[in-house]
Amino acid sequence: MYEQDQEDHLIEESVESQALEGVDTIEVAAKILDEEQTQDELPPADAYGEADDRAWYVVHCYSGYENKVHHNLMQRIESMGMQDMIFDVVVPTEEEIEVREGKRRTVERRVFPGYILVNMLLTEESWYVVRNTPGVTGFVGMGNTPIPLRPEEVAHIVKRMEAEAPRIKVTFRINERVRIIEGPFKDFHGTVSELDMERAKVRVMVNFFGRETPVELDFLQVEKM
Repeated sequence: MYEQDQEDHLIEESVESQALEGVDTIEVAAKILDEEQTQDELPPADAYGEADDRAWYVVHCYSGYENKVHHNLMQRIESMGMQDMIFDVVVPTEEEIEVREGKRRTVERRVFPGYILVNMLLTEESWYVVRNTPGVTGFVGMGNTPIPLRPEEVAHIVKRMEAEAPRIKVTFRINERVRIIEGPFKDFHGTVSELDMERAKVRVMVNFFGRETPVELDFLQVEKM
C-alpha cells in the first residue's frame, strides 16, 4: 500500500529507507532529542487517538529545511483539499539559553533536527501527499509502513515545547576547565567535578587560599574556557 515513490529524491530515498528501516519511534525520539522561528503547537496529548484513528507520525526531511517542508506541505494540504485527512504539521521547537563570551542569549532550536511531525489519518492518499512533498525523504517506521507515535511520546514532546523555563545549553563537561562569570567567585578558574542536569547546577573545584574548594554554581554562572 505504501510503495516508495520513484520520481523524487531517488538516491536519497534509497539511503533513507535503509537508515530508517526497523527503527522504532521511541528509539528515534531518544536519538534525535540532543533560523526561522515557528509558532506551531501540538494539541493536548489527550487529543491523540480519537475515534477517527488520527495519529501523529514522524516524517524525515532534509536537515535545515524543516520550516520549508512545513510550508510546502501546508500548501499541498490546502491545494489538494486534504484538510479532512491531514490535520496538522509541526516543527517542534524549544527555547534554549546559551552563554557566549560571557553574554546570555535565548535562541529557539528544533527539538528534532531533520524531522517534522504530521497529525493525519493514514491512508494511501494521505501518505502519497506527505511522501511526495518536496524535501520529504520518508516516514519513520518499520520498512515502508509508517508507525504512529505513542501517547506518552506525544506527551513528552508537548511538555518540552510548553516548558516555562528555557533549557540551558551546557558546553562544558566533567574534568574540563571553566571560568566563573558571575557571583562572588567571578573570574576564578576551576575544574568541573559534577553536573546536576535536573537542578541545572555545576560543582567546580576552585583554588581558594591555596586549596581546592568545591563551589556549587548555576549553569549560567560558568563558561567553558
